[in-house]
Amino acid sequence: MDITLLIKAAIMGVVEGLTEFLPISSTGHLILAGSLLGFVDAKAKVFDIAIQTGAIFAVILVYWQKIRDTIVALPAERSAQRFALNVFIGFFPAVILGLLFGKAIKAHLFTPAVVATTFIVGGFIILWAERRQSAGGTAVRVHNVDDMSPLDALKVGLVQCLAMVPGTSRSGATIIGGMLLGLSRKAATDFSFFLAIPTLIGAGAYSLYKERGLLSVADVPMFSVGLVFSFISAWLCVRWLLKFISTHSFVGFAYYRIVFGIVVLLTSWSGLVVWAE
Repeated sequence: MDITLLIKAAIMGVVEGLTEFLPISSTGHLILAGSLLGFVDAKAKVFDIAIQTGAIFAVILVYWQKIRDTIVALPAERSAQRFALNVFIGFFPAVILGLLFGKAIKAHLFTPAVVATTFIVGGFIILWAERRQSAGGTAVRVHNVDDMSPLDALKVGLVQCLAMVPGTSRSGATIIGGMLLGLSRKAATDFSFFLAIPTLIGAGAYSLYKERGLLSVADVPMFSVGLVFSFISAWLCVRWLLKFISTHSFVGFAYYRIVFGIVVLLTSWSGLVVWAE
């Protein structure tokens, strides 16, 4: 058993769990962390996607009451049926575009330079969106996920597809996009979490199946460590974020994105850090 490899897996798991549901891009942070750790081969890319499942288990645990109630009520209650349909509608665009463009995006855009650039651009978009909302530019139409229409779900699902570009942030795209489309901050955040369940589980299962030839039984400890640390850190992060958004905006995350992106570009340009492609 390679202890060094397990430590790297634990670090990557923590990075995934802490960044998956914040508007700062887990994929971008995993690319950068993997670059620093020398964790950049083909198997590492499968690992990065697979450990998202650990973060999703944390969301399922936090939202278990809502998920359980929806499943129980699904055969009879129209509201539960509408909610489940909305999650499916929001999930569907990512499936189609992922199958069409996923391979090309991974081949050409999964680089530190792209991540740093999208960090900065995304930060300015968050600042603009928050300023627009504080000025009353976006009227809140939907205060709860149960009040969303199928069209609302489709629009958020299409916005989620922007996160196929690494560094964009899936949660950032869906939450900020949802707010711009008229969802309250709470409704946009909740729907982003629910939408993550089929999206990330599907991406992880598809990646493991597609790249199964790269994997062996010897990889089980590495993946297990990554999943466990991803789950624990994501559970803590989700609970904190739900409290945070009740009294705070996402402006702090925007400045973090901009500063971090600039640091990556400057260290790369100066040669201070050699970011692996």
